[in-house]
Amino acid sequence: MKKMDFAKGIFVLAAGFFLVAPVNAQVSDADLAKHPEYTSSNYLTYQEPINIKYTKVPAGYKPFYISHYGRHGSRYHHSGEEYTYLFETLAKADSAQKLTELGKQALAYAKILATDAAPRKGDLTQVGVKQHEGIASRMSKNFGEVFKDWNIGGKKVTPYVRSYASTSGRCIVSMAAFIGELRALNPKIKPELVSGKSYMKFISAFDWGKLDYSKVKTYTDESDKLWKNVNPQPFLKKLFNDSNYIVKNIEADKFYNRFFEIATSLQGMDKPLLDDIAQAAKVPADSFVNLFTTEEKIARWKAQNAWWYSLVGTSPLINRPDGLNFAKPTLQNILEEADEAIAVDTARKPANAGTKPIAATLRFGHDATLLPLSALMQLPLASAKVSDLSKLHEQWTDFRIIPMAANLQMVFYKAPNKPVLVKVLYNEIEQTLPVPCSEKCPAAPYYRWDDIRNFYSALLKN
Repeated sequence: MKKMDFAKGIFVLAAGFFLVAPVNAQVSDADLAKHPEYTSSNYLTYQEPINIKYTKVPAGYKPFYISHYGRHGSRYHHSGEEYTYLFETLAKADSAQKLTELGKQALAYAKILATDAAPRKGDLTQVGVKQHEGIASRMSKNFGEVFKDWNIGGKKVTPYVRSYASTSGRCIVSMAAFIGELRALNPKIKPELVSGKSYMKFISAFDWGKLDYSKVKTYTDESDKLWKNVNPQPFLKKLFNDSNYIVKNIEADKFYNRFFEIATSLQGMDKPLLDDIAQAAKVPADSFVNLFTTEEKIARWKAQNAWWYSLVGTSPLINRPDGLNFAKPTLQNILEEADEAIAVDTARKPANAGTKPIAATLRFGHDATLLPLSALMQLPLASAKVSDLSKLHEQWTDFRIIPMAANLQMVFYKAPNKPVLVKVLYNEIEQTLPVPCSEKCPAAPYYRWDDIRNFYSALLKN
């Protein structure tokens, strides 16, 4: 049997461009060719930033509160039916003796997924658990003062962590992993974990059904140009030995796209599943993504990247705020809970007075909320205005905004008799904000909270 390429899986990221570059750095075709893992879009596994040095905190200031929104970690593919679809399509072709040797390997691969992965559709993997444990660990290390006891009236009072999760199981488990790591590092932390439909209005208000851009001609004209560069036929001929069979029996675009998405998702799977695939198919599990050439990966990603961009709302081709509007409740909650935490810190009331000190507000949700939130806040990585979608990747890249476990952190600092300052991190990297300064202006990435609140409050009313 002819074997696939046994080269190392492309989704093991080296300490290279992605990890040391700012999250809003440009990406060229050469970068994509060198790092084809980028083409996995929102399936890219979260990587710990390296060689990052944070800007020195202004004199006299110390962190006291963190506001956070994080996407769940790596998960199984969202649809069990799509796992099954791949297997049934390949099994039917095998019965008709229409599979190549590579196709038979793909059948063995798809059978394991249909059996073992489909029942766990959308579930968080242990890879995803470790992503959130890592982020929590670095948060505790970098901003440990936030979680220290307060001294109120001569008594030590431990601040608590308020944590919300989407009703999705993968978000609840992400929250549990994050809080578990914080408590492992500081057992005295008092967490408040909540999840329920009533909280979804600010954790995940996104509604896919209300974002139909298929009739926006200015967008579809440009988007169609990108999808025309995606040709499934060379890939299909690697798996099926009869062109007429492909024409009559295979939905080319559907099969191609489903295979690609599931193959790229394997980077977030746990070792036992990958080992089962390798044993059944007789090749490493990550070999299947290499059935796609580098050029095919790049072409498909550019079209997918443009699709995500259309949802954000900053596209001049769409010129509608629908996507951004879904993030407004989330931003409003961030402002309100930050004001509450600041008020509690300022009052320093004893715990028995009914007010509990707040160390952090954590939120665990989805890419479809974090993506428009980053655009609504006008963060540099999400604010590009690009009409020529063939050049979109030079300014806007989905894999930097919504990899698995992507996160926004707002770190609040205080000093005696001075205004509260805030620093924004995106995927743990400092960000600049479009917020104008009113007075006593600190140097970026530090901003006065009053200026941030006023800026975004006005934006929400607009």
